[in-house]
Amino acid sequence: MPERLSPACSRPTARALSRLRAPVLRERHRISGLITRRFLITGKVQGVYFRHSTRREAEGLGVRGIARNLPDGSVEVIAHGTPEAVENLREWLRRGPSGARVAAVEEFNLPSTGQLGEEQDGQWTQTFRVE
Repeated sequence: MPERLSPACSRPTARALSRLRAPVLRERHRISGLITRRFLITGKVQGVYFRHSTRREAEGLGVRGIARNLPDGSVEVIAHGTPEAVENLREWLRRGPSGARVAAVEEFNLPSTGQLGEEQDGQWTQTFRVE
């Protein structure tokens, strides 16, 4: 329901203006607070449903990104999200799904370009791809 105008004049009240600005400020803060990390996971991580389990975990955390097998038998994960969500995904990557035996997880900072999602109607969707 739209805020009412002040009865004394035709301008919106301060309360109405703050409600209009709040979503814009929250969205700006949310975008600027995102981080991007690259993880290289070694061990028995291919053929154990690691990438698909990573996608499911990442989507549950609201993290966008990519998981792919590398020729050397490791898995690469690029994750883009809030610091807390990426940290939670990192902790999960150290364990992996039940069939995996993770030997090591290397982490690298990447610039946050915001290109790991898809824009639809001006909104970024939460996507995580498996390649």
